[in-house]
Amino acid sequence: MSMPVALTIAGSDSSGGAGIQADLKTFAALGVYGASVITALTAQNTQGVTAVHDAPANIVTAQIDAVFSDLVVKAVKIGMVSRRDIIEAIAASLDRWKPKHVVVDPVMVATSGDRLLSPDAVEALKRELFPRAIIVTPNLPEAAALLEAPIATSESEIEAQGRRLLQFGCPAVLIKGGHGKGAESVDFLVTRDSAERLAAMRIDTKNTHGTGCTLSSAIAAGLAKGETLEAAVRNAKVYVSAAIAAADRLGIGHGHGPVDHFHAFRH
Repeated sequence: MSMPVALTIAGSDSSGGAGIQADLKTFAALGVYGASVITALTAQNTQGVTAVHDAPANIVTAQIDAVFSDLVVKAVKIGMVSRRDIIEAIAASLDRWKPKHVVVDPVMVATSGDRLLSPDAVEALKRELFPRAIIVTPNLPEAAALLEAPIATSESEIEAQGRRLLQFGCPAVLIKGGHGKGAESVDFLVTRDSAERLAAMRIDTKNTHGTGCTLSSAIAAGLAKGETLEAAVRNAKVYVSAAIAAADRLGIGHGHGPVDHFHAFRH
């Protein structure tokens, strides 16, 4: 029996805490073989992003075709896609290869506050990728930016924004509450039929670099292993919470350090 394969289509993080590097670490930690398509090279560390170099759209297409023509991909996670032509190339590739599970993490702003997506790319993201996704995973600022609305401050507002995001054609939305306040970090999994409140104790740490990438990759890993969407989301939240709780032990960098993807293997 072969190992399940998940593919990440995202940007590279030179400091190793987010993007492609976080995704591959997450896949490995959760027992899934990881393949990657790099959409952009970023020069970044725990303190910020200093440069971004986008890959040409035809190279993104070539990477996707190379992976799908040889590997049996069970799930795809899409992260940083900063240009419209790249988004359109990915959408065409998804239609060509028809993967069963696509997780879209609309990476618009880095943990450090650096904006990563141009306005026309945001429109393309909603138009081209959301309808092809099984789930979209924005955080609170990203959900607000996608809807051109104020950041939700109450749980009823979060749920309402989740329902509005469903209108772009995705069957499920997970709005991540890590940027909120209070003792709990509350995520909302919203589908056309339900809204589920997923709470975890908020962890007091500045080392949260790559949490969004890690969560969406963990969901993709669960789907690749055959879990239901709800189980994949629940298990991903447990994994990420534990990775954040162990983050301070790593001591990497001088800014927002990475989470500990391999916490379960350390004693």
